[in-house]
Amino acid sequence: FIPGGRGKDKAWIITFPDNSRFNDVPEETVTKVLTYLTSVPSQHEPDTKFILILDRRLDTWTSVKMTLQKIAASFPGNLHLVMVLRPTGFFQRTFTDIGFRFSQEDFLLKLPVVMLSSVSDLLTYIDEQQLTPEFGGTLEYCHSEWVIFRTAIESFALTVKEIAQMLQSFGTELAETELPDDMYSIERILALRTEKYYQLKEDITAVTKEGNLLLSSLEEPEVGECSQEQHRERPGDWETVNRLLGQLREMETAFDGFWEKHQLKMEQYLQLWKFEQSFQEVKNAIEFLMGQQAELPDTGDSVSQVKQRLKDLSHFDGMAQDLIGKAQVVILHGHQLAANHHYALNLICQQCNELRHHSDVLSDEIKRKQMQLQKTLDLHTRLQQALQCCDEGAYLLANQQMDKCQSKEGAQKALQDIERFLESSSSYLNYDPQALQYDFESVLTPELKCQIQSVQVKLENVRSMFENRQSCFKKLLDKHVRPVQLVAPRPENPPRSKSPLFSPKHGVDFNSSLKFSFDLSLPGKKTSRKTPSSRKIEVMHDYQEKRNSLQSFISDSDDNLDILKGHVINELIETERVYVEELFTVLTGYRAEMDNPAMVILLPPILRNRKDVLFGNMPEIYDFHNKIFLHSLESCLGAPERVGFCFLDRREDFQMYEKYCQNKPRSESLWRQCSESTFFQECQRKLEHKLGLDSYLLKPVQRLTKYQLLLKELLKYSTSCDGVQELQEALVAMLDLLKSVNDSMHQISITGYDGDLSELGKVLMQGSFSVWTGHRKGPTKMKDLARFKPMQRHLFLYEKALVFCKKREDHGDGYDKTSSYSFKHFLKMNAVGITENVKGDHRKFEIWYSGREEVYVVQAQTVDLKMAWLNEIRKILFKQQELIKVEKQQPGSCTDQLHLSSQLSDGKQQRASISSEENDSERTSPVPLDSVLLSPQSKPHRSWPGMSQSLEIC
Repeated sequence: FIPGGRGKDKAWIITFPDNSRFNDVPEETVTKVLTYLTSVPSQHEPDTKFILILDRRLDTWTSVKMTLQKIAASFPGNLHLVMVLRPTGFFQRTFTDIGFRFSQEDFLLKLPVVMLSSVSDLLTYIDEQQLTPEFGGTLEYCHSEWVIFRTAIESFALTVKEIAQMLQSFGTELAETELPDDMYSIERILALRTEKYYQLKEDITAVTKEGNLLLSSLEEPEVGECSQEQHRERPGDWETVNRLLGQLREMETAFDGFWEKHQLKMEQYLQLWKFEQSFQEVKNAIEFLMGQQAELPDTGDSVSQVKQRLKDLSHFDGMAQDLIGKAQVVILHGHQLAANHHYALNLICQQCNELRHHSDVLSDEIKRKQMQLQKTLDLHTRLQQALQCCDEGAYLLANQQMDKCQSKEGAQKALQDIERFLESSSSYLNYDPQALQYDFESVLTPELKCQIQSVQVKLENVRSMFENRQSCFKKLLDKHVRPVQLVAPRPENPPRSKSPLFSPKHGVDFNSSLKFSFDLSLPGKKTSRKTPSSRKIEVMHDYQEKRNSLQSFISDSDDNLDILKGHVINELIETERVYVEELFTVLTGYRAEMDNPAMVILLPPILRNRKDVLFGNMPEIYDFHNKIFLHSLESCLGAPERVGFCFLDRREDFQMYEKYCQNKPRSESLWRQCSESTFFQECQRKLEHKLGLDSYLLKPVQRLTKYQLLLKELLKYSTSCDGVQELQEALVAMLDLLKSVNDSMHQISITGYDGDLSELGKVLMQGSFSVWTGHRKGPTKMKDLARFKPMQRHLFLYEKALVFCKKREDHGDGYDKTSSYSFKHFLKMNAVGITENVKGDHRKFEIWYSGREEVYVVQAQTVDLKMAWLNEIRKILFKQQELIKVEKQQPGSCTDQLHLSSQLSDGKQQRASISSEENDSERTSPVPLDSVLLSPQSKPHRSWPGMSQSLEIC
């Protein structure tokens, strides 16, 4: 504009055409309109000047005055000048001039006002290029077009603001949402967020396209065609749109950068989750396999046992190699994540190292155990070869016919046979036990040491036997003695030698000697029995010399089996005499001395009034053998067929050994506390014993195991004579007794049972099993049970119940180590059923309870063991079935032996399953015993009370 004709100045011009009416518009609306009109210029230049042009040529003075008042009261900016084109009517112009003249001072105080008479006067103030044609100017302007542009710009600005809010909300959601713990949910969230990201990108692209179109519509001036001054006069709408587009591009760039970081972190989180899942699976598998192989001992008591453990360990090794391969894959995955700069680098490296450590430990442990077992197998093989050599040597000597060896040629041939055998077996007969112990020191256990010592003793005795036989034959060769013609004994009174037999089939007896005392009974000579005073525990007679002398009296007509059988009976009787004498010396030389006033001062205080603990019921055992059993055996000297009857008739008396063995742990504990006492040393000196009291306290246990060995040997030589059936039953009875004693030793270690175990009847069987449990009706599905780790349980089968226990680890040090069985559960046998075969493993069988309300899948170590248990359970169930039939026939009867309630006959019974954790009982559906799978009962035979295992099972 041109103020007063002095140069040019710059201001924003706001024109109101003649149709603009302020009279009926509230002041608030006027204020809003003026504020809106001045807002855009004021954003660029805060001190912008404004010039208002009011076209009131068709208006009245009153309306003009009101308009000026409202503008003066509502204009928000720097109002530089107000130009009014006054009304053109004659009367209205006059009124306007007069009204303005009188009100000029009021207007000038509030705002500068210039009254113009015509449009030409307006051109003296404003450049015509800045005025529209209606005011006499040349500026092209369309108001409706301006309104459209302003609406589009405001809509674009609002859309940009909404986009900014959406990006802000999406970023907040990404930052604050907690991630789930499963892989599926993480992948789903990542997919949803990626989809939302691309949707926002499409919205930003659409808005950017809209802004660019709007910007091009505003016809931005070209840089080359406009001066700097014209550039500054660029329309504000173009700058607004350009500024909004710039903000939109900045937001998009920032959003893209934020999304890339978030997406990378989400993908790394998913990779870490998968890695940790794989790591945990492999780690758990390795730990489980480590626990399984830890349960496998690294030693064994026999060649077959060690080979089986090596086979099991080889199976574990194959599984371990598979797991180690999987672990290597997981470790390689972890290294790849670390190479890609994963945010959890330290954790990944730590888990890789941990997995590598577990793999190395598992591999090293299996290799160590394989070396131990292989070395143990080598030792057992050597011992077995040495024992086999002893057996072959003993058979060689036993099969030499002494009548043919009386001549020089016969003796020379026999001597050559011996020399050839000694030459071929020198590596076994002359081995150094010290070198053997040194070579296998790392695998030696107390049991292996005892085996080495026993083999050494047997080798020494065999060498002594060969030396004696060689000496005998050499004397014959030196003297050239004519062979002696033997006289056959009378058929009605055949001689029965009393020489013991060294039989290789007896196995290894770790506590017996090859020297025995015996009397030689010859036809026509009177034999005298030794008096008790002449017996000694250490028998000094070498039975080989007696046997050699006796062999010279055997004629060719005698049956070889009858001779061997006589030798076994002699050994049985002579060792029984020695055993009785040993018990007598222990009772008189130790137990009786505890009451001797002269020896009381040497007695440790802990032993006072505790001889019953130290010696148990040894006096009862001595009385039985001295007064009853020894005389019964001596009566069999001329009637070997009666040996079986001796054992069967006295099988009830042998039960006293069970009491002695149950007391043995207490006795050993007491002995260890006072073994170095002067009292025992003095007693041993008086008795001239080479061994301590503890060795003699073990004699009853050793004697019990010796009986079954002698009975086996006697049965082998009695295949076609009277008394074989009784011998077989006697062997079964003694084996059952050993088993009963062993089971009772385990039973006394049961802890945690709230009641009296004796009420459950006799222990029939016991052993360790793997057990899976299920508590639902219907058939057990192995695919459901196999997924769970089996429980290791020690089962005790009583006459009335099946008891489940958990074997506790040995505690204590040295000799004080003891094992115990923690009671877990028991099932009454009157509610038990069995299923013989379970799919998947021939060693498994099923025990179900109360109509399959509880199902137990039991896995034995071998199929034979499984069948032994099934046979025993069948016999119990068969007995119960017979009792139920009897009860049905006699409704008023009651079976106290099985505690069957009267409800059984009505088809009801009470649940008897008692757990160590809960003692509640409930009613269940009846289980008819008639439906239980039973096998035909085998032929009954006389056996130990409560023991019903057959000879084949033993």
